[in-house]
Amino acid sequence: GGGSHAGQDVSNSTGTAVYAAAAGTVVRRSWGGGLPGRTGNGLVISHGGGQYTYYGHLSAYRVALNATVTAGQRIADMGATGNVTGPHLHFETHTGALGTTVNPVSFLAARGVDLAGGWSRIDPGASGTTVVVIQHLMNQRGYGLVVDGAYGSVSADAVKRFQRSKGLAADGQVGPATWPVLVYTLRQGGSGSHVRALQTALNKRGAGLVVDGGFGAVTTGAVRAYQSVNRLVADGEAGPVTWRALTG
Repeated sequence: GGGSHAGQDVSNSTGTAVYAAAAGTVVRRSWGGGLPGRTGNGLVISHGGGQYTYYGHLSAYRVALNATVTAGQRIADMGATGNVTGPHLHFETHTGALGTTVNPVSFLAARGVDLAGGWSRIDPGASGTTVVVIQHLMNQRGYGLVVDGAYGSVSADAVKRFQRSKGLAADGQVGPATWPVLVYTLRQGGSGSHVRALQTALNKRGAGLVVDGGFGAVTTGAVRAYQSVNRLVADGEAGPVTWRALTG
């Protein structure tokens, strides 16, 4: 709201929790965050490397100036302060310098997050973090794979066996047909290799979690932060919609 609109608006009721999108330091806590054209109570968090996030129109602050925050920490309450129609969070991403806004959708897309995206397609021969996620998920199902991030013949054969067991085409591709039956709906209190998979996927998005397989408060906070930035229901539960966004 107010001035050039270089962010995302997330509507909800006054008092709705607002979470930090990533770890950092509170560098502004003032009207409009001290930024031109912004109105209402605002927070700016510096994430290092010239990356900042701005949270506007807040009804209440939950953190002090210069406070260190973690990803998913509650930092404020949503509100309708300033020049607005109805309560909402105005969220911005700044890169390079404070005041240089980038479209949050573009900012997230550049980091592999597609807000309208579908399931990714991972073929045998691939390597990387998403393969680690797949291997952890397979191990939760008892396949006993070495988690090395390389989608070689052993992992591919295991996926084909899994696909056959689910009545799917056994082509070894982890894509739109396989992902939904491979992932688990996870919430706080869970533990296991499937939680390791979730923590690994969140870390690909910059969460900085310890991959310990325990779904505690820190992991819940990271899930909520990811969900709120990506306009998902920020309930801290990792279901199919959150998994699709994370792995897409």
